[in-house]
Amino acid sequence: MTGDQTLAMAKGRHLAGDLRAARDLYQRVRAMRPDDADILLCLGVLELQCGAYDAALAWLDEAIAHAPEVARLHFARGQVLAAAQRFTDALCAYERVLALDAPTADLLFAMGTALQALNDRRRAIDVYTRAIELEPAHVDALNNLGNCYRQQHAFDDAQAAYRRALALQPHDANALTNLGTLLQARGQIDDAIALLEAAVRAAPASPYALLNLGVALFEQRDFATAVSLLTRVLELDGNFPEAAYNLGNALHALGKTCDACSRYQQAIARDPSHADAYNNLGNVRKELGDAAGAADAFDKAIELRPDFVAAHNNAATLMRTLGRIDEAERRLRRALEIDPHDSVTHNNLGTVLKDAGRVDDGIACYRDALRCDPQNVVAHSNLAYALTFSAEDSEALLDECRRWAARHEARYRAARLPHRRCEHDADRTRRLRIGYVSPDFRHHCQALFMMPLLSHHDHARFEIHCYSSVARSDDITARIASHADVWRDVRMLDDAQLAQQIHDDQIDILLDLTMHMADARPLLFARKPAPVQIAWLAYPGTTGIDAIDYRLTDPWLDPPGAERHYSERSIRLADSFWCYDPLTGTPAVNALPAFEKGHLTFGCLNNPCKLTDRTLQLWCGVLHEVHTARLLLMAPPGAARARLTARLASHGIGSERVRFVPFQSRAGYLRTYHEIDIGLDTFPYNGHTTSLDACWMGVPVVTRVGASAVGRAGLSQSMNLGLSELAAHSDAQFVDIALRLARDWPRIARLRDGLRARITASPLMDGARFAAQVEAAYRSAWERWCDDDGLSRDAKSRR
Repeated sequence: MTGDQTLAMAKGRHLAGDLRAARDLYQRVRAMRPDDADILLCLGVLELQCGAYDAALAWLDEAIAHAPEVARLHFARGQVLAAAQRFTDALCAYERVLALDAPTADLLFAMGTALQALNDRRRAIDVYTRAIELEPAHVDALNNLGNCYRQQHAFDDAQAAYRRALALQPHDANALTNLGTLLQARGQIDDAIALLEAAVRAAPASPYALLNLGVALFEQRDFATAVSLLTRVLELDGNFPEAAYNLGNALHALGKTCDACSRYQQAIARDPSHADAYNNLGNVRKELGDAAGAADAFDKAIELRPDFVAAHNNAATLMRTLGRIDEAERRLRRALEIDPHDSVTHNNLGTVLKDAGRVDDGIACYRDALRCDPQNVVAHSNLAYALTFSAEDSEALLDECRRWAARHEARYRAARLPHRRCEHDADRTRRLRIGYVSPDFRHHCQALFMMPLLSHHDHARFEIHCYSSVARSDDITARIASHADVWRDVRMLDDAQLAQQIHDDQIDILLDLTMHMADARPLLFARKPAPVQIAWLAYPGTTGIDAIDYRLTDPWLDPPGAERHYSERSIRLADSFWCYDPLTGTPAVNALPAFEKGHLTFGCLNNPCKLTDRTLQLWCGVLHEVHTARLLLMAPPGAARARLTARLASHGIGSERVRFVPFQSRAGYLRTYHEIDIGLDTFPYNGHTTSLDACWMGVPVVTRVGASAVGRAGLSQSMNLGLSELAAHSDAQFVDIALRLARDWPRIARLRDGLRARITASPLMDGARFAAQVEAAYRSAWERWCDDDGLSRDAKSRR
């Protein structure tokens, strides 16, 4: 067989993909023609196909040594270098080709690819443009040109390039994917999904096309379909870390936390440098109660990407949950060093500072968050809530809540769904559907007040629906759910989806139990999914939300004339805003601790954010007169305690008289009352749950009555307990009441022995009585709506 015949056979085997036979045949020809550059080129290309880059370069270098002026040898060398990701060297090889021959579209495309890999996008755009001028139908060059423009944030130019590619090849999967993901990034999600679906039809086995469609459907909250697509990606390519990561996101969104955890771990196993997977792994581990594992994951994410602001925030939030306030603050300040304009970080820092008792500093952070992002609804709600701790009247809070409504609620007014009309007298008296919305149907102080109401509802007259956004259900969740006619876990629904669900359920009266507090859903209520909406429970102030028609209150929180402080109509229950159930009979009330210790202990287990200077002034007036008394407070360890100790010292109360306990579980917290003889209330925001807990544990609370509803909680509770003598209407009276009580240990002991029985027999724990009053309020509100039958909010507000 001649050399030409052997070479022809070798090329035939090469084209057929039989690389081993082709290599043997090329070697036989080379033995006959050792200086033949064409044979050396064929061997170089063959080794490139095998991924043997060094061997390929050796053949090509030998070919160039024999034929240094042959441009195609240098081009092949450039291709090998590019495949080996030696892009600078590849560019030199391509430039040598240009020196030897006229430019071609393929050469310019290869140069553009190398320049793009080197992040020299300006030059890459220039050479891609020249390639397209030479070959206007070069779809790959148009795709890459679009990618370069996109990386330069020239989105209109990028879109034009992709559309030119699609005009040439309407079913090009790359162009469809590129344009789809660009439109997705620009917020045109429906158009994006249509393009990405077309990409999958064009290349049904393309992992990248399936991945991008899955990510887009995740963004559109079609989590189930996203899971299906991303699972298919991993079936096609089990070593695709981005697929595992995004599948974890979709599973997490469906509430399948353990499965999500496994997928994040799979992504990390495939790509140990995947900082995003570590960050999200931390989030799911936190939800699963694995605080140590969550902390490790967040720290690893930060180690991999030190400027990862979201991971710094997540780690800080975890530290706050664990009571490590100083560390939380340190991590958030580090995040602000990285990005001083991150609204989320300013908001989180505000909450940490508020928890540490630095309410004014927290308020300043919330305002900074809104300056960075005026649409940050969470920060604006946090600002409104924080103002309740420092404002002695309700005007500042009402003004801020109205600003909240003007900024965040207005956009939803025109799109509100219509409600069925009242057309018959039977509509006024029929069984009403009542909906309760909360993220806190769990071990949470809210449950202490929901249980007496839910367990005493008249289900013949009211159908009870609970919409729960609880992240981790517990035994209290199950107890609450047992009292609902319809229980819906809505954590995975966004506000629009939940509004539609509530509308479809034909809820007549919808109650907001959280208002502007953590994990609330004020934008749900802004959509007005029910004809009558009422605020109750979280705090007895205003929401400012026009779509909320009423608020529940009582005669003590809101005396006549208080209506001007609220955007809602006030419905005064006959006795109390609260009905309390401690949900435990333990621990039992103990004997007065002063008899054993020989001195009185005043105490307050309220959150430090309530320990304002006005509060400390009140307390110091008492402690200056009772020289042997001690003070027991709750505050996180670290800087917060040191700062509070210094503030007390500035009022003349030395640190030797003060003892702190940390945030605790409910059982430990209740046992702390065994060490307290007399409770001292806070001002201008009184204790609410804590004061009722104190009474349950036999500890009388001296309260200072304020001008706002949150500052009149102690009055309301004292009046319902028949202990009006414990409510002071001036600072001097507060000191006087506390002193007279402190000097009469037998009286304190009698109160301690009888308080649990007293609160049990009072309206504060009469669930049947409370439920009847609330149901009467619901019926009255419903009848008024039937009478108004769609009366505009503006008309109502003018009444």
